[in-house]
Amino acid sequence: MPNIKSAKKRVKVTKVKNMQNVMAKSALKTTLKKFDAAVAAGDKSAAEVAYKCAVKAVDQAASKHLMHKNKAAHQKSALTLKLNAVK
Repeated sequence: MPNIKSAKKRVKVTKVKNMQNVMAKSALKTTLKKFDAAVAAGDKSAAEVAYKCAVKAVDQAASKHLMHKNKAAHQKSALTLKLNAVK
């Protein structure tokens, strides 16, 4: 345990930020799973709506540095390919 006041604060702040990151990553995964479910169901209109939400979530995660910008671009490309494959 830290003895210095500023170190104690850093522990608290780090814990809060870590939880925020965990929640944001979990929300991102949920959004991506909803898109995958819509694609698997073969529903083009639902997949398009889920696609917009998924791309927005990926962009937000990249802007918050939860994922690398190149990974975000790769993931958006993969989402687009999946959407285009839906008949």
